[in-house]
Amino acid sequence: MITLPKKHLTRKEEITEDFLRLVDDHMAELMSRPETRRLSSRDFAAQLFIAPRHLTNTIKLTTGKSPCDFMEERILLEAEKLLRETTLSIAEIAYKFGYQEPTNFIKFFKGMAGVTPLQYRKKLNIAA
Repeated sequence: MITLPKKHLTRKEEITEDFLRLVDDHMAELMSRPETRRLSSRDFAAQLFIAPRHLTNTIKLTTGKSPCDFMEERILLEAEKLLRETTLSIAEIAYKFGYQEPTNFIKFFKGMAGVTPLQYRKKLNIAA
């Protein structure tokens, strides 16, 4: 009789873990290469060989957040880090995250952080 190894993760947990790993890998790629295209939920689903809706439903079920929420939170964290630790222009930071128009990045940042990237950077300089 052949004994199968116990499965440690459910399929939902496996999809979630794989998705989060892909997000980490993609963020590293965005940070290291200029003008890399930002991946969408559809792209992540394709890499996991599942339907986009299945990815979204699974991630929401296991984490309470959508795949887009994870990407937006990571972009905000990395953008804040670049604003704090580099002298890159806001346009250069926007391009790093796949924004073709810096104004779209500024709107995104303000919606997430409550201030524009320039206001965020100025606030850091005042506090320092």
